[in-house]
Amino acid sequence: MGVSGCGKSTVGRALAAANGVPFVEGDQFHPQANVDKMSAGIALNDEDRAGWLLTLQAQIRDARQRDAGLVISCSALKRRYRDLLRQGDPALRFAHLNGPKALIAARIQARVDHYMPTSLLDSQFRDLEPLQADEAGLTLNIEIPPDELVTQIRA
Repeated sequence: MGVSGCGKSTVGRALAAANGVPFVEGDQFHPQANVDKMSAGIALNDEDRAGWLLTLQAQIRDARQRDAGLVISCSALKRRYRDLLRQGDPALRFAHLNGPKALIAARIQARVDHYMPTSLLDSQFRDLEPLQADEAGLTLNIEIPPDELVTQIRA
């Protein structure tokens, strides 16, 4: 979890590979209306995210029912979003990839073929509710190389 550009996809793919489980890119499940909105520099609201989160919850629930591992990338910026995802699997754990806004902005600017503009980063940081003490997970510093982040998550 984390704001756009924090490395969710990179770390998620590497974690899934290390664990020998599937990786699901949460962004692939955004409806076209959400992609169009973000592409236009308009931040998503809770209503925009509702169906998307339910789709991801279904992916999580399916993996749980099959007793299969799964790594999924999802911003999960707010506690209520994470609570909704946890309804798919109460044992769901989060790895919050956290770091300086300047570093994340530079990463977004360097990306090609992604719809998320740097102009929406402030709204993501504004919406971000860090993991709370009663949530299963950990917060990681994205200034650490991705392979080391994977090692920390697996530990």
